[in-house]
Amino acid sequence: MNDPRTAVAEGPRPRGVAPTPDPSASPGDGKIRMLWAAGVCVIVHLPERGLPEVLHWGRDLGDLGHRDLEELRRARERPVSPSALDAPWPLTLVPGEPDGWEGRPGLAAHRAGRAQYPEWTVADAGFETDADTRTLHVSAEAPGLRLDSRLHLDDTGVLRVAHELANTGEEPLSLAALEAVMPVGDRAAEVLDFTGRWTRERVPQRGALAQGSRVRETRRGRTGHDSPFTLVLGTPGFDSAAGELWAVHLAWSGDAVYRHDALPESRTLLGAGPLLRPGEIELAPGASFRTPEAVFVWSDRGLDGLGDRFHRSLRARPSHPREPRPVVLNTWEAVYFKHDLARLETLARTAADIGVERFVLDDGWFLGRRDDTAGLGDWTVDPEVWPEGLHPIVRTVRSLGMQFGLWLEPEMVNPDSNLAREHPEWLLQPPSTRAWRGQYALDLTRPEAFGHLLDAISALVGEYGLDYIKWDQNRDLIEAVHDGRANVHRHTEALYRLLDRLRDRHPRLEIESCASGGARVDLGILARTDRVWASDTNDPVERLAIQRWTELLLPLELIGSHIGPPTAHTTRRASDLDFRIATAVFGSAGIEWDITTCTPEELDRLRDGVACYRRLRGLLHTGVLSHLDTGDEGTTATAVVSDDRARAVVRVARHATGPRALATALRIPGLDPERRYQVAPVPELPVPRGLDEIPPPWLTRGGLRLPGSVIADLGVQLPLLAPGEALILELVR
Repeated sequence: MNDPRTAVAEGPRPRGVAPTPDPSASPGDGKIRMLWAAGVCVIVHLPERGLPEVLHWGRDLGDLGHRDLEELRRARERPVSPSALDAPWPLTLVPGEPDGWEGRPGLAAHRAGRAQYPEWTVADAGFETDADTRTLHVSAEAPGLRLDSRLHLDDTGVLRVAHELANTGEEPLSLAALEAVMPVGDRAAEVLDFTGRWTRERVPQRGALAQGSRVRETRRGRTGHDSPFTLVLGTPGFDSAAGELWAVHLAWSGDAVYRHDALPESRTLLGAGPLLRPGEIELAPGASFRTPEAVFVWSDRGLDGLGDRFHRSLRARPSHPREPRPVVLNTWEAVYFKHDLARLETLARTAADIGVERFVLDDGWFLGRRDDTAGLGDWTVDPEVWPEGLHPIVRTVRSLGMQFGLWLEPEMVNPDSNLAREHPEWLLQPPSTRAWRGQYALDLTRPEAFGHLLDAISALVGEYGLDYIKWDQNRDLIEAVHDGRANVHRHTEALYRLLDRLRDRHPRLEIESCASGGARVDLGILARTDRVWASDTNDPVERLAIQRWTELLLPLELIGSHIGPPTAHTTRRASDLDFRIATAVFGSAGIEWDITTCTPEELDRLRDGVACYRRLRGLLHTGVLSHLDTGDEGTTATAVVSDDRARAVVRVARHATGPRALATALRIPGLDPERRYQVAPVPELPVPRGLDEIPPPWLTRGGLRLPGSVIADLGVQLPLLAPGEALILELVR
């Protein structure tokens, strides 16, 4: 392999990996390996005995030679603390008691009740490099075990870590835990993660970093409304724009563990892995288990710096959506279960007239589905409601120039369905398990159930030429078993295979991940889908917070955001149409409302809002996202600046009153300080009335023209918005 650390006269240091060792050297040769990209580096020591130890993960330390790296290792070598082990011990990739680690183990397993404390030896180590990635593979062996670890640093500085454990012994191995961990800087002093509930997902919770091993577990069989989502450790007082942060997200849609360990005798660790139920993973001789990827991100630019790395990494995926994200009309809050061809055709014509590009028929179209107590599992069109199948509505939608999509909930079954009556053995739960929304889950690890679903969904896609599926999942998994054994993990893997097989058959099909709204928002499901439904609430006040924190992980184009009716069905809160539009524009926008009931004025405002989104989405879905400090807890400001810094768009939204009678000036960073920008409200939407007796004159008098340095340092004077008002500004160089 050529040494990527070639000399350059000017410009940034080349990205890559440290040179490979002499081929005659043994894999565990005491040498040090280094991965780096985009201002991040990972330095790994391969000892002669034991597992690799990460010496550093974080800021790029510069162009270090082999001697520098060896001195760095010596500088990081542990002393022996009082009342502790008699010799220094390593903090390895998979820490355990044989290393001297007394926190949560990275690996826990037993054979017939005999605890496994493997003594590892590195058997193989190698690099892979290409234009965008750098990967370190390390294989270690112990009696009866082989551990393969993969550290993959992409071109955006995002590190993905996965382990695979193989049982090379002669007896079965029961696996209780296998988790990825990374050390964080000694300056970490605060912890941020998330909780939530239905229609109030991704609520941040923050506190001081406490001593001990701290664990968040999810046991819902899906990611969950209360998912930790992303675990962040940071320096004191970190915020959106400032602070050094270390974060992890588990790319997994099943049960999960998020953990951090701050022990008196050790560096602090951050990590995640799948939560394994007792007896769930039994490895026969020769079998292996691979963890989902733990995605680690470091930033010295606060939370927005973390988000920027996540977003750039996702946008670099070959599977990332490249076409403009269409304006969607979903029929759920328009008609619910009351499907009627004439009514739906009127809805479709109204939608097309205001600029909608994709029409999605939601729940209620399939056999026996008049409410949510029956029909799940019978994925054929109900002839009583649709005597000609869905062909009439599909023809109408396509004749109006729109794409056609369909709602399904393939993983679920109602007891009142032909499928449940014919195949009760396909249920994932025993009959005694409590129902949830009148439904149970199908066991996708059963080949017959898997094949039935694949063929049924594929038939619908083929017959109607579906452009899009809204794939829902409306219950947590309780007592999920297969032949008496816990089965959440294998079931989740089977779901992924089902989605993969469906996409293989229909490569142009787009899929949205919905799970009672936002209960399955993770990078595991997004490796197989094209957007998520962030929440079942379309209340814009709730959505501002939900979307802001979803944006920590996901760029706007992956977050479904719809304009709901005047009164939200989840909160009963009434809100102004312009406020609902301004909230939905910052996402993958759509409408969920019976717009046939709208007045001509409301339709005109919707038409303008759709036009605004369609004009700005090229910027919104490619630019750099940031969350600006407004100095007012009742007001949020979200900005997107193009990569070339030629354009920007900013939404300022007030959801509650604040302490000031005069709004602050809004400072917008990220612009070119040497260039002048025209700053003005977007032309498609009216300027909100606000609470000022006389609003800032520039809002209605052609805007402002200012250097980027002035806008960033001094800002522009905002109006004093009333609660439930929003202003969208556009900046053009």
